[in-house]
Amino acid sequence: MANQKFNCGSLSPERNNTRRRKFGANLYSDPEDNNDFSSPRNSTASATSAANTMSSTPTNSANSSPYISPWNQSSPYTKSPSIDTIHNQCTNLHKHGLIGSLVREECHIYSLAASGDLLYTGSDNKNIRVWKNLKEFSGFKTNSGLVKAIVVLGDKIFTGHQDGKIRVWRYLGRKAYKRIGNLPTTGDYLKKSMNPKNNVEVRRKRNVPWIKHFDAVSSMSVDVDQGLLYSGSWDKTLKVWRISDSKCLESITAHDDAVNSVVVAFDRLVFTGSADGTVKAWRRELVGRNTKHVLVETLLKQENAITSLAVNATAAVLYAGSSDGLVNFWEREEHFMSYGGVLRGHKLAVLCLAVGGNLVLSGSADKSICIWRLEEGGIHICLAVLTGHTGPVKCLAVQKDHHEEEEQKGDQNWIVYSGSLDKSVKVWRISEHAPKLKGLQDP
Repeated sequence: MANQKFNCGSLSPERNNTRRRKFGANLYSDPEDNNDFSSPRNSTASATSAANTMSSTPTNSANSSPYISPWNQSSPYTKSPSIDTIHNQCTNLHKHGLIGSLVREECHIYSLAASGDLLYTGSDNKNIRVWKNLKEFSGFKTNSGLVKAIVVLGDKIFTGHQDGKIRVWRYLGRKAYKRIGNLPTTGDYLKKSMNPKNNVEVRRKRNVPWIKHFDAVSSMSVDVDQGLLYSGSWDKTLKVWRISDSKCLESITAHDDAVNSVVVAFDRLVFTGSADGTVKAWRRELVGRNTKHVLVETLLKQENAITSLAVNATAAVLYAGSSDGLVNFWEREEHFMSYGGVLRGHKLAVLCLAVGGNLVLSGSADKSICIWRLEEGGIHICLAVLTGHTGPVKCLAVQKDHHEEEEQKGDQNWIVYSGSLDKSVKVWRISEHAPKLKGLQDP
């Protein structure tokens, strides 16, 4: 498909900061970790209005598509008293706008997950903070290292850490959280350790049981229908966990370098992206009496690292962001997947991707977020470039915004959460049916 060139407008929202109470009183500690949590610094949350000025930023586009988040539920901010005012102000800007900012002074944001009216954020200070209505609601801590990935399934929260551990937590209600286990379980780990045949050689000439990650857990994804959790790691492996009993079913040496992203897709497919520059497709198949994941195809092999993956399950499209600032994508064809094209919107590496409806969003080391809309025929239109972060955009999460008035008009808004190394999370409202912005020009 031929590439098309567009200019994307940028939003520069103004912020009015208000003081907020400290977080320490809401923090729940991991019972097996040290409890020497020092009092956090003061944090601020800002209710913000959308910008009334727009500037042009040149970008290129080809074809792209959206990613279905496992946390597509109603917005946690629809009951906020300031939302109606903000929404009206956003209307003239094609309904793109900043709702607010969650700011912490002491930690960089590395992971996000949204579930219902709660937002979970993971950072390099080992804390998982919980937010509700632009305010700190609760939280829990662990000494397992930087929180690189968060997945929420019902009342369970899975967190992946820099030290290779996967923690499992449960929300007990009334702001209370409790750690209920690890992956692998302590019992399974000890049992496997007793048999040398279960060990694999790792760095520094160490042997560890194959069921345990020995390097950072970089990404996780859930297959809700099959009850499986997938984890990708810098140890080059993809592991498959049965959620019901926390058993590790498989460990696959999937790549020649770190696995940076894993995403559950359609047709029993799972995709992995790696620092070795490859994107691989795996499928669950019956091999003998057992079900295993078999490599179907290597979709991409390049010099630049693959940093992030996202899937639009409805349109059957896979997106892959890479360190060269590009987003490649593939579309399902009769036999398998065919290459669809590339989205060009960033000057630096793409660090994260997310999809909502027909929108696909890319966050970058250039501190911006590009919004693309999938049109008929696989064409992608660049709707806007969101600016405001002062550091690389490391993670994104998307939820439906069930705004009654807009739903009656047939419009669909989305709430987008963006986490950055500037130590803030920004909350945006995005309209799926916004027209092309002024200044967009066809070649």
